[in-house]
Amino acid sequence: MGTQRFAVAQLSEYALPAVVGFACNQGFLFSLFYTGWNRAAILGQLAFERADLFGALLCMTLSFAALHSASARARSAALSRPLLWCYAALAIVGSAAPVLFGDSVAGIALESALVGFSSGALLAAWGRAFSHCPRRWLLMIIVLGAGLGAVLCLIAYVVPASGAVLLLKLLPLGSVSALGCFPHHAHDEGATLRKLSDVSPQDHAAGLPFVLADLLPEGEQRRETELLTRKMLVGMAMFGLAAGLMETFGSDPGMASAPALPASLFMFILFVVATIQQVCGSAPQNVGTTDVLRRGQGASGTSGDERPLEGMYRLAMFVIMAGFLLLPVVGGYGVPGEAIVLSGYLGLTYVLVSLFVVMASVAEGDPALALARGFAALYAGEAAGIGAGNLIEWACPVAQTNGTLAACAGIAAVASFLFLFTERDFNRLATIADKGDPVDESSRIIASEFGLSPREGEVLTLALRGRTSERIAAELFISKSTVDTHLRRIYQKTSVHGRQGLIDLAERILHHGV
Repeated sequence: MGTQRFAVAQLSEYALPAVVGFACNQGFLFSLFYTGWNRAAILGQLAFERADLFGALLCMTLSFAALHSASARARSAALSRPLLWCYAALAIVGSAAPVLFGDSVAGIALESALVGFSSGALLAAWGRAFSHCPRRWLLMIIVLGAGLGAVLCLIAYVVPASGAVLLLKLLPLGSVSALGCFPHHAHDEGATLRKLSDVSPQDHAAGLPFVLADLLPEGEQRRETELLTRKMLVGMAMFGLAAGLMETFGSDPGMASAPALPASLFMFILFVVATIQQVCGSAPQNVGTTDVLRRGQGASGTSGDERPLEGMYRLAMFVIMAGFLLLPVVGGYGVPGEAIVLSGYLGLTYVLVSLFVVMASVAEGDPALALARGFAALYAGEAAGIGAGNLIEWACPVAQTNGTLAACAGIAAVASFLFLFTERDFNRLATIADKGDPVDESSRIIASEFGLSPREGEVLTLALRGRTSERIAAELFISKSTVDTHLRRIYQKTSVHGRQGLIDLAERILHHGV
């Protein structure tokens, strides 16, 4: 009865708006990054290629940095619904800047600021939206949304109508509309990291037993997670550097920014299909929640069946490396090697983003902040790669430019995979994610099985974490009496008596399923 029915209920509630809305968000970014032409900023006697993309990536990174430095309350205010609509409008206006201001340096700078800062905020908002989706299906939701965005971009690219690509510029409206389907409230960054030793006597009196604390990440695991997360950030920056170098490869000012874009998008769509097949193929049948979270873990903690994240990470890296190796070979057959590299880079991006969102419950308090950090590292590296690519083109003879760019990009990708954020590091981080925070899973199952409202589900999760009614009221910006009313309704629907009964119910679910 339990796990499959729970998965269907959760997918029907949040998966469709998540997939469609994220597809709109990523379809807009694909059109921004890869359609159009290679626009150069003229700096004296030099032409800085892909200046528009460089500026947008830089501004997005600054947007993520601003969110990171803000307080939790300020960050929630910045990601409020009215401001999200403003960001969508600014992104649309910014995408029209080439028509309004041309290719002047001032016009490119204005476009970068409008599009970059607004797109960064929208991406961070999607981090919080994904936190409401079932962790079990998060990889599929994120990758499927990105794949659908690629489909939209590919259709607009190949349709002969001249205004087809322009319709992609309106996609931020769809992104914000979908975000409206998810709850919004301020996030307590320290909430998910509390250990039993941090729990006050008042919280113990509220009914938090020792056994639930044993299920949360221990201090040593947190330290390992923080180390691996830092290595992952450096690895993402290096992968971004490789992508940025390839952005200046095979395209000159005035040419299409990504001449082989249809091939890249098509191969990325195939990657998405492979991901969905692997996720669905690894779905457990008739098992409890603990088995779902720890699938592939033997008694010794070694890997059994491969997790979908691990398989897709390996596949993305294989595609990237194959593209570099085949650069001098496949170009004559109509499939440029850089197209293969780009498709693998896109696949790798969303696999890493999926892991970052899952890790938000273990290493971060705010999933918006987790997603912002991941994309900040990726986009900062890509901007640095574009800058380095321009320096190489200025310094090297024309005949050697493409070879030097490809060699540097390949070295950056290989160095990241072999020495910075290795496959072993990825697997260890994925293992920690599997063992991350079962409280969310148990509360979601209870909410689905007993028909709790979205707000009751939020109150339930915080209650299982040992929050007092006063603390829950402060975190959700509601009154204590409202919290007590929600708790009484939860007790009635679940047929338990008090918080201890809720915790006992959660433990039974974690050990035996529903």
